[in-house]
Amino acid sequence: MTETPESGYQVLARKYRPASFADLIGQDAMVRTLKNAFEADRIAQAFMLTGIRGTGKTTTARIIAKGLNCIGPDGQGGPTTDPCGMCENCVAIAEGRHVDVMEMDAASNTGVQNIRDAIIETVSYRAATARYKIFIIDEVHMLSTSAFNALLKTLEEPPAHVKFLFATTEIRKVPVTVLSRCQRFDLRRIEPEVMIAHLQKVAGLEGATIAEDALALITRAAEGSVRDAISLLDQAISHGAGETTADQVRAMLGLADRGRVLDLFEAIMGGDAAAALAELGAQYADGADPLAVLRDLAEITHWLSVIKITPEAADDPTAAPEERVRGRGLAGKLPMRVLTRMWQMLLKALEEVSLAPNAMMAAEMAVIRLTHVADLPTPGDLVKKLQDSPPPRAQAPARQPAAAPRGPEAQLVPPRAPSGGAQPVPALAPEASLARFPTFASVVAFLEEQRQIKLLVEVRHGIRLISYSPGRIAFRPADGASASLAADLGRFLTQATGARWGISVENAEGAPTLAEQADAEKAALEAELADHPLMQAVRDAFPAARITAIRSRESLAAEAGLDALPESEETDPDWDPFEDD
Repeated sequence: MTETPESGYQVLARKYRPASFADLIGQDAMVRTLKNAFEADRIAQAFMLTGIRGTGKTTTARIIAKGLNCIGPDGQGGPTTDPCGMCENCVAIAEGRHVDVMEMDAASNTGVQNIRDAIIETVSYRAATARYKIFIIDEVHMLSTSAFNALLKTLEEPPAHVKFLFATTEIRKVPVTVLSRCQRFDLRRIEPEVMIAHLQKVAGLEGATIAEDALALITRAAEGSVRDAISLLDQAISHGAGETTADQVRAMLGLADRGRVLDLFEAIMGGDAAAALAELGAQYADGADPLAVLRDLAEITHWLSVIKITPEAADDPTAAPEERVRGRGLAGKLPMRVLTRMWQMLLKALEEVSLAPNAMMAAEMAVIRLTHVADLPTPGDLVKKLQDSPPPRAQAPARQPAAAPRGPEAQLVPPRAPSGGAQPVPALAPEASLARFPTFASVVAFLEEQRQIKLLVEVRHGIRLISYSPGRIAFRPADGASASLAADLGRFLTQATGARWGISVENAEGAPTLAEQADAEKAALEAELADHPLMQAVRDAFPAARITAIRSRESLAAEAGLDALPESEETDPDWDPFEDD
Protein backbone atom coordinates (compact mmCIF):
# COMPACT_ATOMS: atom_id res chain seq x y z
CA MET A 1 0.00 0.00 0.00
CA THR A 2 1.15 3.52 -0.75
CA GLU A 3 1.13 5.97 2.14
CA THR A 4 1.56 9.72 1.84
CA PRO A 5 1.64 12.08 4.81
CA GLU A 6 -1.03 14.29 3.32
CA SER A 7 -3.68 11.83 2.21
CA GLY A 8 -2.79 8.43 3.66
CA TYR A 9 -3.50 5.44 1.43
CA GLN A 10 -4.09 6.28 -2.22
CA VAL A 11 -6.28 3.88 -4.17
CA LEU A 12 -4.67 2.30 -7.22
CA ALA A 13 -7.20 3.84 -9.62
CA ARG A 14 -5.90 7.31 -8.67
CA LYS A 15 -2.28 6.31 -8.13
CA TYR A 16 -1.95 4.86 -11.64
CA ARG A 17 -4.14 7.39 -13.41
CA PRO A 18 -2.48 8.22 -16.75
CA ALA A 19 -0.52 11.47 -16.71
CA SER A 20 0.26 11.52 -20.44
CA PHE A 21 -0.94 9.98 -23.67
CA ALA A 22 1.86 7.44 -23.38
CA ASP A 23 0.22 6.11 -20.21
CA LEU A 24 -3.24 5.90 -21.84
CA ILE A 25 -3.96 2.34 -22.98
CA GLY A 26 -6.25 1.08 -25.73
CA GLN A 27 -6.97 4.48 -27.35
CA ASP A 28 -4.33 4.55 -30.08
CA ALA A 29 -6.63 6.01 -32.78
CA MET A 30 -7.61 8.99 -30.64
CA VAL A 31 -4.03 9.65 -29.52
CA ARG A 32 -2.78 9.53 -33.11
CA THR A 33 -5.45 12.00 -34.26
CA LEU A 34 -4.68 14.42 -31.43
CA LYS A 35 -0.96 14.27 -32.07
CA ASN A 36 -1.45 15.06 -35.74
CA ALA A 37 -3.77 17.97 -34.86
CA PHE A 38 -1.28 19.43 -32.37
CA GLU A 39 1.65 19.07 -34.78
CA ALA A 40 -0.32 20.76 -37.58
CA ASP A 41 -1.63 23.46 -35.20
CA ARG A 42 -5.21 22.47 -36.06
CA ILE A 43 -6.55 22.35 -32.51
CA ALA A 44 -10.35 22.51 -32.32
CA GLN A 45 -12.08 24.97 -30.01
CA ALA A 46 -14.15 22.17 -28.40
CA PHE A 47 -13.68 18.44 -27.88
CA MET A 48 -16.39 15.89 -27.10
CA LEU A 49 -15.07 12.74 -25.39
CA THR A 50 -17.53 9.86 -25.13
CA GLY A 51 -17.37 6.24 -24.01
CA ILE A 52 -18.40 3.87 -21.25
CA ARG A 53 -17.42 4.44 -17.64
CA GLY A 54 -13.75 4.18 -16.75
CA THR A 55 -12.25 4.38 -20.24
CA GLY A 56 -10.42 7.65 -19.51
CA LYS A 57 -12.65 10.50 -20.69
CA THR A 58 -11.93 12.94 -17.86
CA THR A 59 -8.32 11.78 -17.70
CA THR A 60 -7.92 12.46 -21.43
CA ALA A 61 -9.48 15.91 -20.95
CA ARG A 62 -6.90 16.74 -18.25
CA ILE A 63 -4.04 15.45 -20.43
CA ILE A 64 -5.25 17.67 -23.30
CA ALA A 65 -5.49 20.60 -20.89
CA LYS A 66 -1.92 20.01 -19.77
CA GLY A 67 -0.75 19.65 -23.35
CA LEU A 68 -2.41 22.93 -24.37
CA ASN A 69 -0.85 24.87 -21.48
CA CYS A 70 2.48 23.08 -21.05
CA ILE A 71 5.47 25.41 -21.29
CA GLY A 72 8.15 22.75 -20.80
CA PRO A 73 10.81 22.50 -18.09
CA ASP A 74 12.54 25.55 -19.52
CA GLY A 75 9.37 27.64 -19.76
CA GLN A 76 9.67 28.02 -23.54
CA GLY A 77 7.57 25.10 -24.80
CA GLY A 78 4.37 25.28 -26.83
CA PRO A 79 1.25 23.11 -27.11
CA THR A 80 2.20 19.44 -27.17
CA THR A 81 0.74 15.99 -26.81
CA ASP A 82 3.65 15.05 -24.53
CA PRO A 83 3.28 17.42 -21.57
CA CYS A 84 6.35 17.53 -19.41
CA GLY A 85 4.50 17.11 -16.16
CA MET A 86 7.13 19.28 -14.45
CA CYS A 87 6.28 22.85 -15.35
CA GLU A 88 4.08 25.00 -13.15
CA ASN A 89 1.04 24.60 -15.39
CA CYS A 90 1.31 20.80 -15.64
CA VAL A 91 1.72 20.40 -11.88
CA ALA A 92 -1.16 22.73 -11.06
CA ILE A 93 -3.52 21.02 -13.55
CA ALA A 94 -2.55 17.55 -12.26
CA GLU A 95 -3.34 18.68 -8.72
CA GLY A 96 -6.65 20.26 -9.81
CA ARG A 97 -5.77 23.78 -8.63
CA HIS A 98 -4.99 25.69 -11.82
CA VAL A 99 -6.92 28.95 -11.92
CA ASP A 100 -7.35 28.86 -15.71
CA VAL A 101 -8.53 25.24 -15.94
CA MET A 102 -12.02 24.99 -14.53
CA GLU A 103 -13.64 21.58 -14.03
CA MET A 104 -17.41 21.47 -13.72
CA ASP A 105 -19.66 18.52 -12.93
CA ALA A 106 -22.79 18.92 -15.06
CA ALA A 107 -24.66 16.43 -12.87
CA SER A 108 -24.47 18.92 -9.99
CA ASN A 109 -24.73 22.09 -12.09
CA THR A 110 -27.50 21.43 -14.57
CA GLY A 111 -29.18 24.83 -14.81
CA VAL A 112 -28.74 27.76 -17.13
CA GLN A 113 -27.66 30.00 -14.22
CA ASN A 114 -24.76 27.63 -13.47
CA ILE A 115 -23.56 27.90 -17.07
CA ARG A 116 -24.00 31.68 -17.06
CA ASP A 117 -22.05 32.14 -13.82
CA ALA A 118 -19.28 29.64 -14.54
CA ILE A 119 -18.70 30.16 -18.26
CA ILE A 120 -20.59 32.86 -20.12
CA GLU A 121 -19.72 35.72 -17.77
CA THR A 122 -16.03 34.74 -17.48
CA VAL A 123 -15.22 33.55 -20.99
CA SER A 124 -14.30 37.01 -22.29
CA TYR A 125 -11.46 37.43 -19.75
CA ARG A 126 -8.08 36.17 -20.82
CA ALA A 127 -6.26 33.41 -18.96
CA ALA A 128 -4.48 34.65 -15.84
CA THR A 129 -1.26 32.63 -16.08
CA ALA A 130 -1.72 29.97 -18.76
CA ARG A 131 -1.86 30.01 -22.55
CA TYR A 132 -5.53 28.97 -22.71
CA LYS A 133 -8.51 29.23 -20.43
CA ILE A 134 -9.98 25.71 -20.45
CA PHE A 135 -13.43 24.56 -19.34
CA ILE A 136 -13.80 20.83 -18.59
CA ILE A 137 -17.46 19.77 -18.20
CA ASP A 138 -17.96 16.18 -17.06
CA GLU A 139 -21.21 14.28 -17.81
CA VAL A 140 -22.24 17.14 -20.07
CA HIS A 141 -25.42 15.30 -21.13
CA MET A 142 -26.87 16.17 -17.70
CA LEU A 143 -27.19 19.85 -18.60
CA SER A 144 -30.72 21.13 -19.06
CA THR A 145 -32.03 22.21 -22.46
CA SER A 146 -31.86 25.86 -21.37
CA ALA A 147 -28.24 25.44 -20.28
CA PHE A 148 -27.31 23.90 -23.64
CA ASN A 149 -29.03 26.73 -25.48
CA ALA A 150 -27.21 29.32 -23.39
CA LEU A 151 -23.90 27.65 -24.24
CA LEU A 152 -24.42 27.43 -28.00
CA LYS A 153 -23.34 30.92 -29.07
CA THR A 154 -20.22 30.88 -26.93
CA LEU A 155 -19.40 27.38 -28.13
CA GLU A 156 -19.74 28.36 -31.80
CA GLU A 157 -17.60 31.52 -31.63
CA PRO A 158 -15.41 31.28 -28.52
CA PRO A 159 -12.53 33.70 -27.96
CA ALA A 160 -9.19 32.45 -29.25
CA HIS A 161 -7.90 31.93 -25.71
CA VAL A 162 -10.74 29.55 -24.70
CA LYS A 163 -11.05 25.77 -25.17
CA PHE A 164 -13.91 23.49 -24.16
CA LEU A 165 -13.47 19.83 -23.18
CA PHE A 166 -16.69 17.83 -22.71
CA ALA A 167 -17.01 14.26 -21.39
CA THR A 168 -20.14 12.10 -21.47
CA THR A 169 -21.28 8.51 -21.21
CA GLU A 170 -24.62 9.28 -22.94
CA ILE A 171 -23.69 10.86 -26.25
CA ARG A 172 -27.25 10.42 -27.62
CA LYS A 173 -28.56 12.81 -24.97
CA VAL A 174 -26.34 15.65 -26.16
CA PRO A 175 -28.15 17.95 -28.63
CA VAL A 176 -26.99 17.74 -32.23
CA THR A 177 -26.48 21.50 -32.21
CA VAL A 178 -23.78 21.02 -29.56
CA LEU A 179 -22.21 17.96 -31.19
CA SER A 180 -21.86 19.79 -34.51
CA ARG A 181 -19.67 22.40 -32.81
CA CYS A 182 -17.27 19.87 -31.26
CA GLN A 183 -14.57 17.50 -32.45
CA ARG A 184 -15.75 14.12 -31.26
CA PHE A 185 -13.61 11.27 -29.95
CA ASP A 186 -15.07 7.87 -29.03
CA LEU A 187 -13.02 6.11 -26.37
CA ARG A 188 -13.21 2.35 -26.89
CA ARG A 189 -13.62 -0.46 -24.43
CA ILE A 190 -10.24 -1.93 -23.58
CA GLU A 191 -9.55 -5.29 -25.23
CA PRO A 192 -9.10 -8.22 -22.79
CA GLU A 193 -5.49 -8.91 -23.82
CA VAL A 194 -4.51 -5.26 -23.30
CA MET A 195 -6.35 -5.13 -19.98
CA ILE A 196 -4.73 -8.28 -18.61
CA ALA A 197 -1.26 -6.99 -19.55
CA HIS A 198 -1.99 -3.65 -17.86
CA LEU A 199 -3.22 -5.35 -14.68
CA GLN A 200 -0.10 -7.52 -14.60
CA LYS A 201 2.02 -4.38 -14.88
CA VAL A 202 0.19 -2.64 -12.03
CA ALA A 203 0.33 -5.74 -9.82
CA GLY A 204 4.07 -5.98 -10.48
CA LEU A 205 4.59 -2.35 -9.52
CA GLU A 206 2.69 -3.02 -6.29
CA GLY A 207 4.77 -6.12 -5.58
CA ALA A 208 1.67 -8.31 -5.54
CA THR A 209 1.40 -11.85 -6.89
CA ILE A 210 -1.88 -12.58 -8.64
CA ALA A 211 -2.74 -15.59 -10.78
CA GLU A 212 -3.36 -15.08 -14.49
CA ASP A 213 -6.78 -16.74 -14.32
CA ALA A 214 -7.63 -14.35 -11.46
CA LEU A 215 -6.72 -11.42 -13.73
CA ALA A 216 -8.96 -12.95 -16.41
CA LEU A 217 -11.88 -12.96 -13.96
CA ILE A 218 -11.26 -9.32 -13.07
CA THR A 219 -11.04 -8.38 -16.76
CA ARG A 220 -14.31 -10.11 -17.54
CA ALA A 221 -16.05 -8.40 -14.61
CA ALA A 222 -14.70 -4.96 -15.61
CA GLU A 223 -16.34 -5.16 -19.08
CA GLY A 224 -13.72 -2.97 -20.75
CA SER A 225 -13.49 -0.29 -18.03
CA VAL A 226 -9.91 0.37 -16.87
CA ARG A 227 -11.02 2.15 -13.70
CA ASP A 228 -13.29 -0.75 -12.71
CA ALA A 229 -10.50 -3.25 -13.42
CA ILE A 230 -7.93 -1.34 -11.35
CA SER A 231 -10.42 -0.95 -8.48
CA LEU A 232 -11.16 -4.70 -8.53
CA LEU A 233 -7.44 -5.43 -8.66
CA ASP A 234 -6.94 -3.19 -5.63
CA GLN A 235 -9.63 -5.13 -3.79
CA ALA A 236 -8.23 -8.49 -4.92
CA ILE A 237 -4.73 -7.65 -3.68
CA SER A 238 -6.15 -6.85 -0.25
CA HIS A 239 -8.32 -9.98 -0.34
CA GLY A 240 -5.38 -12.23 -1.21
CA ALA A 241 -2.95 -10.63 1.25
CA GLY A 242 -0.04 -10.66 -1.21
CA GLU A 243 -0.85 -13.75 -3.29
CA THR A 244 -4.26 -13.84 -4.93
CA THR A 245 -5.80 -16.87 -6.63
CA ALA A 246 -8.74 -17.23 -8.97
CA ASP A 247 -10.82 -18.86 -6.23
CA GLN A 248 -10.29 -15.86 -3.97
CA VAL A 249 -11.31 -13.44 -6.75
CA ARG A 250 -14.32 -15.61 -7.54
CA ALA A 251 -15.39 -15.53 -3.89
CA MET A 252 -14.78 -11.78 -3.78
CA LEU A 253 -16.99 -11.19 -6.80
CA GLY A 254 -19.64 -13.73 -5.79
CA LEU A 255 -19.01 -15.71 -8.99
CA ALA A 256 -19.35 -19.41 -9.62
CA ASP A 257 -16.43 -21.44 -10.93
CA ARG A 258 -16.57 -21.17 -14.72
CA GLY A 259 -15.75 -24.85 -15.06
CA ARG A 260 -18.56 -25.74 -12.67
CA VAL A 261 -20.94 -23.49 -14.59
CA LEU A 262 -20.03 -25.49 -17.69
CA ASP A 263 -20.80 -28.66 -15.71
CA LEU A 264 -24.21 -27.20 -14.83
CA PHE A 265 -24.76 -26.20 -18.46
CA GLU A 266 -23.98 -29.71 -19.69
CA ALA A 267 -26.31 -31.27 -17.09
CA ILE A 268 -29.11 -28.96 -18.25
CA MET A 269 -28.48 -29.70 -21.92
CA GLY A 270 -28.49 -33.41 -21.10
CA GLY A 271 -31.91 -33.10 -19.48
CA ASP A 272 -30.59 -34.38 -16.12
CA ALA A 273 -32.63 -32.32 -13.68
CA ALA A 274 -31.33 -34.10 -10.57
CA ALA A 275 -27.67 -33.53 -11.47
CA ALA A 276 -28.36 -29.91 -12.46
CA LEU A 277 -30.11 -29.13 -9.17
CA ALA A 278 -27.34 -30.85 -7.21
CA GLU A 279 -24.67 -28.76 -8.98
CA LEU A 280 -26.64 -25.54 -8.47
CA GLY A 281 -27.06 -26.35 -4.78
CA ALA A 282 -23.35 -27.08 -4.40
CA GLN A 283 -22.40 -23.78 -5.99
CA TYR A 284 -24.89 -21.96 -3.78
CA ALA A 285 -23.42 -23.64 -0.70
CA ASP A 286 -19.96 -22.44 -1.79
CA GLY A 287 -21.21 -18.85 -1.85
CA ALA A 288 -22.25 -18.34 -5.47
CA ASP A 289 -25.12 -15.93 -6.07
CA PRO A 290 -28.01 -17.72 -7.90
CA LEU A 291 -28.52 -14.67 -10.12
CA ALA A 292 -24.80 -14.65 -10.97
CA VAL A 293 -24.96 -18.36 -11.86
CA LEU A 294 -27.81 -17.74 -14.31
CA ARG A 295 -25.91 -14.78 -15.76
CA ASP A 296 -22.93 -17.07 -16.29
CA LEU A 297 -25.19 -19.62 -18.00
CA ALA A 298 -26.46 -16.87 -20.30
CA GLU A 299 -22.91 -15.73 -20.99
CA ILE A 300 -21.87 -19.28 -21.90
CA THR A 301 -24.93 -19.65 -24.15
CA HIS A 302 -23.97 -16.45 -25.97
CA TRP A 303 -20.33 -17.53 -26.20
CA LEU A 304 -21.22 -20.91 -27.70
CA SER A 305 -23.61 -19.28 -30.18
CA VAL A 306 -20.86 -16.93 -31.35
CA ILE A 307 -18.39 -19.84 -31.62
CA LYS A 308 -20.77 -21.66 -33.95
CA ILE A 309 -20.69 -18.66 -36.31
CA THR A 310 -17.07 -17.54 -35.78
CA PRO A 311 -14.98 -20.44 -34.40
CA GLU A 312 -12.07 -18.12 -33.53
CA ALA A 313 -14.24 -16.68 -30.74
CA ALA A 314 -13.31 -19.79 -28.75
CA ASP A 315 -9.85 -18.25 -28.23
CA ASP A 316 -11.20 -15.89 -25.59
CA PRO A 317 -8.24 -14.66 -23.49
CA THR A 318 -10.48 -14.40 -20.42
CA ALA A 319 -11.26 -18.15 -20.63
CA ALA A 320 -8.96 -20.87 -19.36
CA PRO A 321 -7.48 -23.33 -21.93
CA GLU A 322 -9.68 -26.21 -20.74
CA GLU A 323 -12.75 -23.96 -21.01
CA ARG A 324 -11.88 -23.19 -24.63
CA VAL A 325 -11.67 -26.90 -25.43
CA ARG A 326 -15.02 -27.58 -23.78
CA GLY A 327 -16.54 -24.57 -25.51
CA ARG A 328 -15.54 -25.83 -28.95
CA GLY A 329 -16.95 -29.27 -28.14
CA LEU A 330 -20.30 -27.96 -26.90
CA ALA A 331 -20.65 -25.56 -29.81
CA GLY A 332 -20.11 -28.43 -32.21
CA LYS A 333 -22.77 -30.62 -30.59
CA LEU A 334 -25.57 -28.16 -29.85
CA PRO A 335 -27.82 -26.84 -32.66
CA MET A 336 -28.25 -23.09 -32.92
CA ARG A 337 -32.01 -23.46 -32.40
CA VAL A 338 -31.40 -25.08 -29.02
CA LEU A 339 -28.97 -22.34 -27.99
CA THR A 340 -31.34 -19.55 -28.97
CA ARG A 341 -34.15 -21.21 -27.03
CA MET A 342 -31.83 -21.51 -24.01
CA TRP A 343 -30.98 -17.81 -24.33
CA GLN A 344 -34.62 -16.72 -24.39
CA MET A 345 -35.52 -18.87 -21.39
CA LEU A 346 -32.52 -17.60 -19.42
CA LEU A 347 -33.50 -13.99 -20.05
CA LYS A 348 -36.93 -14.75 -18.61
CA ALA A 349 -35.38 -16.64 -15.70
CA LEU A 350 -33.06 -13.72 -14.86
CA GLU A 351 -36.05 -11.42 -14.63
CA GLU A 352 -37.94 -13.88 -12.40
CA VAL A 353 -34.99 -14.48 -10.07
CA SER A 354 -34.31 -10.75 -9.66
CA LEU A 355 -37.94 -10.20 -8.61
CA ALA A 356 -38.51 -13.36 -6.56
CA PRO A 357 -38.55 -13.16 -2.73
CA ASN A 358 -36.30 -16.24 -2.64
CA ALA A 359 -33.68 -16.12 -5.40
CA MET A 360 -32.51 -19.72 -4.92
CA MET A 361 -36.01 -21.17 -5.25
CA ALA A 362 -36.61 -19.18 -8.42
CA ALA A 363 -33.25 -20.30 -9.82
CA GLU A 364 -34.08 -23.96 -9.08
CA MET A 365 -37.43 -23.65 -10.84
CA ALA A 366 -35.68 -22.07 -13.82
CA VAL A 367 -33.17 -24.93 -13.97
CA ILE A 368 -35.99 -27.49 -13.82
CA ARG A 369 -37.71 -25.77 -16.76
CA LEU A 370 -34.49 -25.66 -18.74
CA THR A 371 -33.74 -29.35 -18.22
CA HIS A 372 -37.26 -30.40 -19.22
CA VAL A 373 -37.17 -28.54 -22.53
CA ALA A 374 -33.54 -29.36 -23.32
CA ASP A 375 -34.36 -32.60 -25.15
CA LEU A 376 -37.64 -31.42 -26.67
CA PRO A 377 -37.72 -30.85 -30.43
CA THR A 378 -37.78 -27.26 -31.57
CA PRO A 379 -40.87 -25.86 -33.34
CA GLY A 380 -39.02 -26.18 -36.63
CA ASP A 381 -38.33 -29.86 -35.97
CA LEU A 382 -41.99 -30.44 -35.14
CA VAL A 383 -43.14 -28.78 -38.36
CA LYS A 384 -40.66 -30.83 -40.38
CA LYS A 385 -41.82 -33.99 -38.66
CA LEU A 386 -45.44 -33.18 -39.49
CA GLN A 387 -44.53 -32.42 -43.07
CA ASP A 388 -42.54 -35.62 -43.47
CA SER A 389 -45.16 -37.87 -41.85
CA PRO A 390 -47.81 -39.36 -44.18
CA PRO A 391 -51.18 -37.61 -43.94
CA PRO A 392 -53.95 -39.54 -42.20
CA ARG A 393 -56.20 -41.43 -44.55
CA ALA A 394 -59.69 -42.76 -44.10
CA GLN A 395 -59.89 -46.53 -43.73
CA ALA A 396 -60.32 -48.30 -47.03
CA PRO A 397 -63.79 -49.79 -47.56
CA ALA A 398 -64.10 -53.36 -46.44
CA ARG A 399 -65.47 -54.48 -49.77
CA GLN A 400 -65.08 -53.09 -53.28
CA PRO A 401 -67.54 -53.66 -56.12
CA ALA A 402 -66.28 -56.40 -58.37
CA ALA A 403 -66.68 -54.25 -61.47
CA ALA A 404 -65.13 -51.12 -60.09
CA PRO A 405 -63.52 -49.05 -62.82
CA ARG A 406 -59.76 -49.00 -62.98
CA GLY A 407 -59.21 -45.98 -65.24
CA PRO A 408 -58.27 -42.43 -64.31
CA GLU A 409 -61.88 -41.68 -63.33
CA ALA A 410 -61.75 -44.16 -60.43
CA GLN A 411 -62.39 -42.78 -56.93
CA LEU A 412 -62.19 -44.33 -53.49
CA VAL A 413 -65.58 -44.26 -51.80
CA PRO A 414 -65.31 -43.56 -48.07
CA PRO A 415 -67.33 -45.63 -45.63
CA ARG A 416 -70.49 -44.20 -44.14
CA ALA A 417 -69.97 -42.22 -41.03
CA PRO A 418 -71.30 -43.71 -37.84
CA SER A 419 -74.35 -41.87 -36.59
CA GLY A 420 -73.57 -39.10 -34.14
CA GLY A 421 -69.85 -38.89 -35.11
CA ALA A 422 -67.77 -36.57 -37.26
CA GLN A 423 -67.80 -37.22 -40.96
CA PRO A 424 -64.63 -39.02 -42.16
CA VAL A 425 -62.50 -37.25 -44.75
CA PRO A 426 -62.52 -38.79 -48.25
CA ALA A 427 -59.20 -40.34 -49.19
CA LEU A 428 -58.63 -38.14 -52.23
CA ALA A 429 -55.50 -36.93 -53.94
CA PRO A 430 -54.23 -33.57 -52.55
CA GLU A 431 -55.46 -31.67 -55.62
CA ALA A 432 -58.90 -33.21 -55.33
CA SER A 433 -58.98 -32.49 -51.59
CA LEU A 434 -58.23 -28.80 -52.15
CA ALA A 435 -60.89 -28.61 -54.83
CA ARG A 436 -63.48 -29.26 -52.10
CA PHE A 437 -62.62 -25.86 -50.56
CA PRO A 438 -63.15 -23.19 -53.24
CA THR A 439 -63.97 -20.50 -50.65
CA PHE A 440 -63.11 -19.66 -47.08
CA ALA A 441 -66.75 -20.32 -46.19
CA SER A 442 -66.28 -23.93 -47.28
CA VAL A 443 -63.37 -24.24 -44.83
CA VAL A 444 -65.58 -22.91 -42.02
CA ALA A 445 -68.32 -25.31 -43.01
CA PHE A 446 -65.80 -28.17 -42.96
CA LEU A 447 -64.72 -27.25 -39.41
CA GLU A 448 -68.37 -27.31 -38.35
CA GLU A 449 -68.92 -30.64 -40.12
CA GLN A 450 -65.91 -32.13 -38.36
CA ARG A 451 -67.18 -30.74 -35.03
CA GLN A 452 -63.98 -28.82 -34.30
CA ILE A 453 -65.89 -26.54 -31.96
CA LYS A 454 -62.96 -24.81 -30.24
CA LEU A 455 -61.11 -24.18 -33.50
CA LEU A 456 -64.34 -23.06 -35.18
CA VAL A 457 -64.96 -20.45 -32.46
CA GLU A 458 -61.37 -19.17 -32.77
CA VAL A 459 -61.69 -18.94 -36.57
CA ARG A 460 -65.01 -17.04 -36.38
CA HIS A 461 -63.72 -14.53 -33.82
CA GLY A 462 -59.97 -14.34 -34.55
CA ILE A 463 -59.44 -14.21 -38.34
CA ARG A 464 -59.57 -11.02 -40.37
CA LEU A 465 -59.21 -12.59 -43.80
CA ILE A 466 -56.75 -10.92 -46.18
CA SER A 467 -56.63 -13.44 -49.01
CA TYR A 468 -57.77 -16.99 -49.69
CA SER A 469 -57.05 -19.64 -52.26
CA PRO A 470 -57.43 -23.42 -51.84
CA GLY A 471 -54.51 -24.44 -49.64
CA ARG A 472 -53.45 -20.92 -48.63
CA ILE A 473 -54.99 -18.55 -46.07
CA ALA A 474 -53.55 -15.13 -45.17
CA PHE A 475 -55.10 -13.24 -42.29
CA ARG A 476 -54.55 -10.60 -39.65
CA PRO A 477 -55.33 -11.71 -36.09
CA ALA A 478 -58.16 -9.90 -34.36
CA ASP A 479 -57.70 -8.52 -30.86
CA GLY A 480 -57.64 -11.37 -28.38
CA ALA A 481 -56.95 -14.03 -31.03
CA SER A 482 -54.98 -17.07 -29.93
CA ALA A 483 -51.28 -16.83 -30.70
CA SER A 484 -51.36 -20.42 -31.99
CA LEU A 485 -54.40 -19.97 -34.24
CA ALA A 486 -52.44 -20.12 -37.51
CA ALA A 487 -50.48 -23.19 -36.41
CA ASP A 488 -53.58 -24.98 -35.06
CA LEU A 489 -55.65 -24.30 -38.20
CA GLY A 490 -52.84 -25.30 -40.57
CA ARG A 491 -52.11 -28.49 -38.64
CA PHE A 492 -55.77 -29.60 -38.60
CA LEU A 493 -56.42 -28.86 -42.28
CA THR A 494 -53.18 -30.57 -43.38
CA GLN A 495 -53.91 -33.69 -41.34
CA ALA A 496 -57.62 -33.80 -42.17
CA THR A 497 -57.40 -33.23 -45.93
CA GLY A 498 -54.08 -34.87 -46.79
CA ALA A 499 -52.99 -31.71 -48.60
CA ARG A 500 -50.50 -29.15 -47.36
CA TRP A 501 -52.04 -25.87 -46.19
CA GLY A 502 -50.10 -22.65 -45.79
CA ILE A 503 -51.50 -20.36 -43.09
CA SER A 504 -49.76 -17.00 -42.79
CA VAL A 505 -50.20 -14.05 -40.44
CA GLU A 506 -49.73 -10.63 -42.07
CA ASN A 507 -50.02 -6.97 -41.09
CA ALA A 508 -52.29 -5.85 -43.95
CA GLU A 509 -55.81 -4.69 -43.15
CA GLY A 510 -58.12 -7.69 -43.31
CA ALA A 511 -61.85 -8.10 -43.63
CA PRO A 512 -64.07 -8.13 -40.53
CA THR A 513 -64.20 -11.45 -38.69
CA LEU A 514 -67.10 -13.79 -39.34
CA ALA A 515 -68.46 -12.96 -35.89
CA GLU A 516 -68.27 -9.24 -36.66
CA GLN A 517 -69.99 -9.78 -40.00
CA ALA A 518 -72.77 -11.76 -38.32
CA ASP A 519 -73.19 -9.04 -35.69
CA ALA A 520 -73.36 -6.38 -38.39
CA GLU A 521 -75.96 -8.34 -40.36
CA LYS A 522 -78.03 -8.85 -37.23
CA ALA A 523 -77.85 -5.15 -36.36
CA ALA A 524 -78.93 -4.19 -39.89
CA LEU A 525 -81.84 -6.65 -39.82
CA GLU A 526 -82.94 -5.42 -36.39
CA ALA A 527 -82.89 -1.83 -37.68
CA GLU A 528 -84.94 -2.87 -40.67
CA LEU A 529 -87.48 -4.73 -38.52
CA ALA A 530 -87.73 -1.83 -36.08
CA ASP A 531 -89.18 0.28 -38.89
CA HIS A 532 -91.78 -2.35 -39.86
CA PRO A 533 -95.37 -1.13 -39.22
CA LEU A 534 -96.25 -4.30 -37.31
CA MET A 535 -93.24 -3.87 -35.01
CA GLN A 536 -94.10 -0.23 -34.43
CA ALA A 537 -97.68 -1.25 -33.56
CA VAL A 538 -96.36 -3.78 -31.08
CA ARG A 539 -94.12 -1.16 -29.44
CA ASP A 540 -97.01 1.29 -29.28
CA ALA A 541 -99.02 -1.33 -27.40
CA PHE A 542 -96.09 -2.63 -25.36
CA PRO A 543 -93.45 0.11 -24.88
CA ALA A 544 -91.07 -2.24 -23.05
CA ALA A 545 -91.03 -4.76 -25.90
CA ARG A 546 -87.70 -5.46 -27.62
CA ILE A 547 -86.35 -7.82 -30.27
CA THR A 548 -84.68 -10.80 -28.62
CA ALA A 549 -84.25 -13.08 -31.64
CA ILE A 550 -84.84 -13.10 -35.38
CA ARG A 551 -85.94 -16.41 -36.91
CA SER A 552 -86.07 -17.23 -40.57
CA ARG A 553 -89.03 -18.99 -42.22
CA GLU A 554 -86.80 -21.95 -42.95
CA SER A 555 -85.80 -22.44 -39.31
CA LEU A 556 -89.38 -22.14 -38.12
CA ALA A 557 -90.49 -24.70 -40.70
CA ALA A 558 -87.74 -27.07 -39.64
CA GLU A 559 -88.75 -26.78 -35.98
CA ALA A 560 -92.36 -27.51 -36.98
CA GLY A 561 -91.34 -30.52 -39.04
CA LEU A 562 -92.58 -28.92 -42.28
CA ASP A 563 -90.84 -28.53 -45.59
CA ALA A 564 -92.06 -24.92 -45.74
CA LEU A 565 -94.50 -22.58 -44.03
CA PRO A 566 -97.84 -21.85 -45.80
CA GLU A 567 -97.50 -18.91 -48.15
CA SER A 568 -101.13 -17.68 -47.86
CA GLU A 569 -100.67 -16.02 -44.51
CA GLU A 570 -97.95 -13.75 -45.82
CA THR A 571 -99.24 -13.18 -49.36
CA ASP A 572 -102.93 -12.48 -48.54
CA PRO A 573 -103.15 -8.72 -47.88
CA ASP A 574 -106.45 -9.14 -46.07
CA TRP A 575 -105.13 -11.79 -43.69
CA ASP A 576 -105.73 -10.93 -40.03
CA PRO A 577 -103.75 -13.07 -37.57
CA PHE A 578 -106.32 -12.35 -34.83
CA GLU A 579 -109.38 -13.29 -36.90
CA ASP A 580 -110.99 -16.66 -36.04
CA ASP A 581 -111.46 -19.11 -38.87
